[in-house]
Amino acid sequence: MLAIVVAHGDCDPPLRLHEWQARADLVFAADGGACHALALGLRPHLVIGDMDSLAPETRAELARLGASVEQHASDKDETDLELAVRAALERGASEVVILCALGGRADHLLANVMLLAAPQLEGRALLASGDTEISLVTKELALSGRPGDLLSLLPLGGDVSGIWTEGLAYPLRGETLSCGLARGVSNVFLGERATVRVASGRLLATHIRC
Repeated sequence: MLAIVVAHGDCDPPLRLHEWQARADLVFAADGGACHALALGLRPHLVIGDMDSLAPETRAELARLGASVEQHASDKDETDLELAVRAALERGASEVVILCALGGRADHLLANVMLLAAPQLEGRALLASGDTEISLVTKELALSGRPGDLLSLLPLGGDVSGIWTEGLAYPLRGETLSCGLARGVSNVFLGERATVRVASGRLLATHIRC
């Protein structure tokens, strides 16, 4: 079951929006992300958060569309996006696409990307904005794209060893990428498919479509 979760970062429509929209069983919005959802032509089933970014007229439009609103206190441990993702998983989502999660405040941007590493979400989520898609690789990731697409692999939380890649201009053959170094940035798709496998550790894979 696919869930689309819309955050309140920059509203940059992803290139595969219509593909995901056609497949989505659930659409959730994190607080002001409801405005972005409506702008993208998505009808939220649930809006969740402390509602500090949602104008009264937007709430009225959501009510007209039949969206549920789940309000939380502003003094909480989770971000609104984290609450929305958790709600999607609790309702049976096996795959989560997160939109509008980049841009804006740097701390929120980093927290949104780091959310991909949450234990309940590992390997089940994709963050998409414009031409950029970010995934977490813990074992194997297969990617489809076009020749010339860029793929950057950055270790998360420590060194990543036993990395094997296929379909990229600069292959890795059982090698290690060290945390804090940029060796894995700006690899290039040779064809329409690329594969990344790791033996130990976690990689953030950033796919930039040309």
